[in-house]
Amino acid sequence: MLATSPNASQFIADALQNRFNRAILERLPSLDLPDAWLVAGCLFQSVWNLKSGRPPEADIKDYDLFYFDAGDLSEAAETGVGQRVEACFADLGVTVEAKNQARVHTWYAAYFGFPYEPLTSSKSGIDRFLVPCTCVGLQNRAAESSAGELDLMLYAPYGLDDLYQGILKPNPLCNHIPLFAEKARSYQSRWDWLNIQNMG
Repeated sequence: MLATSPNASQFIADALQNRFNRAILERLPSLDLPDAWLVAGCLFQSVWNLKSGRPPEADIKDYDLFYFDAGDLSEAAETGVGQRVEACFADLGVTVEAKNQARVHTWYAAYFGFPYEPLTSSKSGIDRFLVPCTCVGLQNRAAESSAGELDLMLYAPYGLDDLYQGILKPNPLCNHIPLFAEKARSYQSRWDWLNIQNMG
């Protein structure tokens, strides 16, 4: 959490310029998902779009929600949550995907080819994004009954300086260099001012 970061309020303001981020965060408490966060691309890509003089929503492929439910690691339960999420945000016309961070370790190795230790919370999932500057999440702590209100908590375990400077480097907690390289080059192809470092 970066309550004292000089960039924290700027980051929140930038993320909320994306109207879909704001709408998703406003509705998120109504889903009553445990440890729920809006994370990753929809947040940092909004910042990069604004820094590039583009609309904040430009070319954002989807909007990712993390939640943590260790009580049910089944794919069926996650699919059920996904259906609720889809219904909640259907009118927005964007793809919103929810992933139970408690079960990532059950499928990650088969899908990506690298081992993945079990997570302990949604925040520990944010910690392990391939690129540290993209490790960001916003949580709306407003009461479930307070639809449309925002009481935001920012989580950015590696700070925000590299995000605003466009510095992409591997995450020691998820040091999967081939995956990092693919991800970083994909970002750089869309925002050519980004700087890829420490590829080894």
